[in-house]
Amino acid sequence: MRSLPLCDLCAKQVPDKMTTSSFRDPSGTLVHHGGRVLRIVNESGTDDLQAFLASRTAREFGERIVRTDILDPAQAGAGVQELFQSLNGRILLEHERIAFPSFPYEWPPEMLHAAGVLTLDLARKLLEENLGLKDGTPYNILFRGPQPVFIDLLSFERRDPADPTWLAYGQFTRTFLLPLLACQRFGLPPDQVLSTRRDGLEPEELYRWAGPLARLRPPFLSLVSMPVWLAARHSQDDTAIYRKKSLGDPEKARFILGALLNRTRRTLDKLAPGAGKRSTWSGYMDSNSYAPAQFQAKAQFVERAMAEFAPKRVLDAGANTGHFSAIAARGGASVVAIDYDPVVVGQIWRNAREQNLNILPLVVNLARPSPGMGWRNRECPSFLDRARGGFDAVLMLALIHHLLVSERIPLSEIVDLAAELTTDLAIIEFIGPGDAMFRRLTRGRERLHAGLDHTVFEKACLERFEIVRAQQIEGSERRMYLLRKAGCKPGGSPHVAEI
Repeated sequence: MRSLPLCDLCAKQVPDKMTTSSFRDPSGTLVHHGGRVLRIVNESGTDDLQAFLASRTAREFGERIVRTDILDPAQAGAGVQELFQSLNGRILLEHERIAFPSFPYEWPPEMLHAAGVLTLDLARKLLEENLGLKDGTPYNILFRGPQPVFIDLLSFERRDPADPTWLAYGQFTRTFLLPLLACQRFGLPPDQVLSTRRDGLEPEELYRWAGPLARLRPPFLSLVSMPVWLAARHSQDDTAIYRKKSLGDPEKARFILGALLNRTRRTLDKLAPGAGKRSTWSGYMDSNSYAPAQFQAKAQFVERAMAEFAPKRVLDAGANTGHFSAIAARGGASVVAIDYDPVVVGQIWRNAREQNLNILPLVVNLARPSPGMGWRNRECPSFLDRARGGFDAVLMLALIHHLLVSERIPLSEIVDLAAELTTDLAIIEFIGPGDAMFRRLTRGRERLHAGLDHTVFEKACLERFEIVRAQQIEGSERRMYLLRKAGCKPGGSPHVAEI
């Protein structure tokens, strides 16, 4: 089942600029209208939804489940009311609008694990009330800052008390356990696995990757080898394993299902990514290109801009371990921090959760951001479709020289993208060709960037921004710029307030 706020935008257009979605969900339809996220629940989903809303679990999980109100269709507006009637609606819900939707192929392993914990915690608690989850997929989760939130209220169902099975266990294994196992044992992070496998990994794939001894050791034995061996003994047309079973003894059935959920949780915990992993960029903050005084000057430049303009929504592109994301978050901003290195993004998530900072860290390469995914590339919008015009301020610190040199992106294109992402401010660090890191990246191709200096950069910026102020980082080839969107004429002369 898929019914996600702000995704599945493949649906038909209806009057009054409403967009309906959740075409995979037989129990209801999601509606995006006027900045609101509504859900029309039909007759097939009504009883299960009401049972969940009346449960202790719904009350006890509180903020871990998407905030939802029940609306009177007659007061929802003419367009919504007509759609409600045409879809044979029985209940109309309004969900909170999660600030920035993200998807499992953009999460570091830490976030995939956290989403799995929430899913199993819900399943185990629901069992106490003879309720359950129809699905075991990470697409039922969004993140509010670093905190996972379960968003698919139509995934809850009343269960047969005598049934000891959880039909979603296979899906949970493919989309949570096996991707985490592949990350732990083979170094394949979720962004590399789930971006090409919407339904997760199959046991047969990991079986081929593992050696003969690994196949006999836990957790490969239970998660990979045994399913492969058992599948070889059954016809592909045999559907018996998917049929619901009834023991005739509700207590025994609950015990068996509870044991399965507990074992699954123990397996999930063993696959939890450990702290302290190293990568190419994980040690950048400890051995960067700045003397302590230089780094302090850079941080103070960002802090001053945050205090002066108080942006509410900030994108930190090329965030590394999130030092400047934290500065923005402590200033009251909701921050999306992106970097292509899953290790540093995982570190951002750990820090944000420990320090209760409103930071959503994502594994996104700005040079090759997440494309539109799913049916007709519309189920999950691309990163740029979600981000464009979604921020009051964009940080590009120690980033554009990587885009210029490593990715060969023209300077004008980088500035244009910054202007598309922000509605107001951009803080960009310019690093000239004489910088040691710049020279390391060029690898003897310095001639490609001959003539590039801060005046060229400033002229490019004036195509889309006005320069509020600039600051040379003393003793370096680096300059900090605070830019503000304005209707500057092409070719205008720079007017820079130097600090």
